[in-house]
Amino acid sequence: YKSSELVSSWREQYRKPVVLDEICYEGDIQHGWGNISGEELVRRFWEASLRGGYPGHGETYLHHHGLLWWSHGGKLYGDSYLRFAFLLNILKQTPGIGLKQSGRCAWDEVCAEPEEERYNGHYYLYYYSFMQPSFREYRLNEEEQYDVYVIDTWQMTRTHAGVFSGAFRLTLPAKPYMAVQIIKV
Repeated sequence: YKSSELVSSWREQYRKPVVLDEICYEGDIQHGWGNISGEELVRRFWEASLRGGYPGHGETYLHHHGLLWWSHGGKLYGDSYLRFAFLLNILKQTPGIGLKQSGRCAWDEVCAEPEEERYNGHYYLYYYSFMQPSFREYRLNEEEQYDVYVIDTWQMTRTHAGVFSGAFRLTLPAKPYMAVQIIKV
């Protein structure tokens, strides 16, 4: 039941990239590893990515031909794969070579920053998973300005919330699967 949540400790323990080949599949077969919802699989992808991991996709919807995409390929029927393309576009905005979990994280969020130290303070990506805060407070460098975006990871929207510096309070929509992207201007 845990997979992406363990990426941070695996990275620390083994000091190697963490590739998540099987974090369960969106589908409807009888086995628990192949019948999670699209929302749960997308949540696992965001969690893994922000912790510095590399998740893989599979789908296990049973169709009248008895074929599973997971083993035969073909047409995808689920809801998650489109959202992975959206996540990829967000990840491409990361400066440098990738993400790592930041020490700025509170217990109820995942916060990432660029892997390369030279980009510290330039970019943050927060994810709130199944939590649904109506606001969050952030503390950034008072000398710099940051573009802040609210991301709905399920609806695949990215909305500019404004330009901020120092301490500020950001209103959020109080629903699950939200993220916040902060980019130094």
